[in-house]
This record gives sequence, C-alpha cells and structure tokens, in this order.
Amino acid sequence: MTETIIRRRIEVLADEPLIPAIERIAASAGIEHYTLLPTLGGMGHSGRWRDDQISGATAKVMFMAVTSEEGADKLTDLLSPLLATHHLILLVSNVEVIRPQRFD
Repeated sequence: MTETIIRRRIEVLADEPLIPAIERIAASAGIEHYTLLPTLGGMGHSGRWRDDQISGATAKVMFMAVTSEEGADKLTDLLSPLLATHHLILLVSNVEVIRPQRFD
C-alpha cells in the first residue's frame, strides 16, 4: 500500500475582490501554493446567492490549500478576525496526501 501522511486542507470561500488580500495573508503564513476555484452559487444564512456573470458583484471564489498543521494554524489565526466582518467561510480538515514534501 502506498504510504500517506496527514496534512491540513484549508478552504476559504470569499467574495472575489477579497482574494488578493487572502493570497497575501496566506503568503505571510508561509502558504505559497494554492488553487482558486470559481463558484456558481449556493445557499447560506442570508439566503440564495448566484454568481452574476455580468457585474461580478456577487462572485465568490474558493481559495484552497493543502499545508502543514503549522501553516494551517497560522492562516486560521490570521483570517479569524475577518470571518464575521468579511463574511468568509473557513473550513479546515485533515487529508491524507502522497508525496508529503509537496505540501509543507
């Protein structure tokens, strides 16, 4: 069986204009590798939302990174003050990865 190691997966759902700030915050936490995923819509506490392709006013993006426990803790600490004021959704979970050196 292929050997795996535990790393942390961080997902941040944010309004698209906030993504450059999240990228900078992640870099300051030592997280340099990530993926940005477009979203189509969803249902939240404020009701249904959908990406507005014309204006982009309600566009949301998912920032996703797999990193060490320390990197995840740093990013979580840095983003925590923004959760309520910027309506971010922050998810942290353990994942098993192959080639752990790619996710330090």
